[in-house]
Amino acid sequence: MSDPTQLAQWVRDARERSLGLVADLSPEQLKGPRLAIVNPLHWEIGHVAWFQELWALRQGRGERPLREDGDSLWDSGAVPHDTRWDLRLPSIEETKAYMREVRDRVVDGLAVDPKNRDLHYLVLYSVFHEDMHDEAFTYTRQTLGYPSPPTAGSAPSHLAAGPLAGDAEVPGGTFALGAAPDETFVFDNEKWAHPVGVAPFAIARAPVTQEQFAAFVDGAGYARRELWSEAGWEWRIRVEAEHPVYWRHDASGWQRRDFDRWVPLEPHRPIIHVSWHEAEAYCAWAGRRLPTEAEWEAAASLAPGAGAQAALSVGRRCTDVGAREPRCTGGRLRRRGRAPRRRQRLRLPADDRQRVGVGGRRLPALSRLRPRHVPRLLSAVVRHAQGPPGRLLGDAGPPAPQHVAELLPSRPPRRVGRVQDLPALT
Repeated sequence: MSDPTQLAQWVRDARERSLGLVADLSPEQLKGPRLAIVNPLHWEIGHVAWFQELWALRQGRGERPLREDGDSLWDSGAVPHDTRWDLRLPSIEETKAYMREVRDRVVDGLAVDPKNRDLHYLVLYSVFHEDMHDEAFTYTRQTLGYPSPPTAGSAPSHLAAGPLAGDAEVPGGTFALGAAPDETFVFDNEKWAHPVGVAPFAIARAPVTQEQFAAFVDGAGYARRELWSEAGWEWRIRVEAEHPVYWRHDASGWQRRDFDRWVPLEPHRPIIHVSWHEAEAYCAWAGRRLPTEAEWEAAASLAPGAGAQAALSVGRRCTDVGAREPRCTGGRLRRRGRAPRRRQRLRLPADDRQRVGVGGRRLPALSRLRPRHVPRLLSAVVRHAQGPPGRLLGDAGPPAPQHVAELLPSRPPRRVGRVQDLPALT
């Protein structure tokens, strides 16, 4: 990121969105119930500003803390999750004033020191962090059944779409998985790119839709033991899962919970908010399997209409594959920003490890999510015939069997997020 004016605009935009996502909530809603899967929003908005102050102002500019108690209130690595509801936080208005002061100081710092590349990197880091929390503010509203955020908007009616059947064939090759040293912005958990062999495979051209998943549910998919792994079946019994957690069925058919309201199930909307176990069972029912990490990244890197070899050769590349440390360089997959001259190791706080990816530009705001982005954001399935069902990287088994149904009190009304229907794709 070389333009401090554009970076300052991103700082303002992210802070405006953060404030907008909580603007209509009462003090009681901003505190919310004590749940393991969300933070109290009153605490979380302060944490976002504190994180930016820590990195951009204190580390990047050498400034003194704005609040002497800031570290003891908002450091997510030091403040246990369950205690965040009990902290003596500043009032909501004081917290918002702190958010605005940090924003203004960061913008002023960029204007005063426009050529400080280290500062640019740290500010960009804080913007990406805030984008992640903006997503968290939204799913917290969903989890707690609050109204749709005023910044979300609604999907235009003309986006109704039909199914997109069929598979995309990927011939395979050597794929560089991870971030290359010459990329301009890198999180520590992306280091470093390494060659991974990807066998030829075929992947669905579009995400699994709600209509497709409803056929699995209606076909007694949740009751058929043979479709589930041992861990998956144990999980299903424990949480009493009979359909996706945010669905319900009435006389008119399936519905999903959209924040605080129930809406009819849109047939061609991508299915979201299902666990690993549910996705795995669906694949067994459909004669498919989930893609490996390397397969998914290779397929998602493919430009529309381009062959798979283009994705592997024009994208990230590895040479000296047999060497102990093969050289991998970035192609068209670039990040904005620039690594600081000092080799700082930037780690996300514990609460932020489930981060979203960083593309060639700042993450799109939720209300500006375009249908064309959806295929790259959601999972797909691949045919059994094209390679082994196991994962190439990571643990051989699924993640720890935990689900929102295990953590929400009294199995509240079910809900799912807002993702626009896919348009017809060619």
